[in-house]
Amino acid sequence: MKGFAVLLRRELAMAWGRGGGPVVAVAFYACVATLLPLAAGASPQRLAAVAPGSAWVALALASLLSLERLFERDYEDGALDLLALGPVPLEIVSASKCLAQWISTGLPLALFTPVAATALGAGPNLIPLTFVSALLGGLGFAFVGGIGAALALGSRRGGVLIAVIVLPLFAPPVIFGGGAIEAFASGLNWTPGFLLLGAYSLAAAALGPFAMAAACRNALS
Repeated sequence: MKGFAVLLRRELAMAWGRGGGPVVAVAFYACVATLLPLAAGASPQRLAAVAPGSAWVALALASLLSLERLFERDYEDGALDLLALGPVPLEIVSASKCLAQWISTGLPLALFTPVAATALGAGPNLIPLTFVSALLGGLGFAFVGGIGAALALGSRRGGVLIAVIVLPLFAPPVIFGGGAIEAFASGLNWTPGFLLLGAYSLAAAALGPFAMAAACRNALS
């Protein structure tokens, strides 16, 4: 547990040092939310109808920005070799990296998601569910994105490869999260979508570190 805490502090410090931490991701999110009305039209009714789904699409895209350096920096300077030979298993190392990614980037994005959704026309009553679902979905984005980052280790165009690997896997939480918020806004049963979102994120957190560790070992061999 002490080793995990040390790794988590290290990863949080590195996350804030990657080009300004979550600032770039939140700024990108704001840009997408600002551009959407220009494409969809300024009608409040139209924007309100697409606000939950649009906010989730923007959240998924913003979550991609800092994934490329999740493992690449340690891979390039040799720190990943030392971590692989250290007393802490690579699965724990991978989990600490993704958890730090969630705290440093997923949490600020989750805090901004209700703001973006409300600006696009979503009702204020949707704010609590929007925040909780974005926070839970961000956990899934971090661990699934970590798998893509580990698989792309050593490639010349890692960012493009990560996007190709990860974006199809980001579709389920976007569907579940946006669907839950839309159902809540319409007065329908929103719990199935929310529970499916939680199951996706918890499964990613449970299984993702094993896939990441295997991909890292393959890149180092």
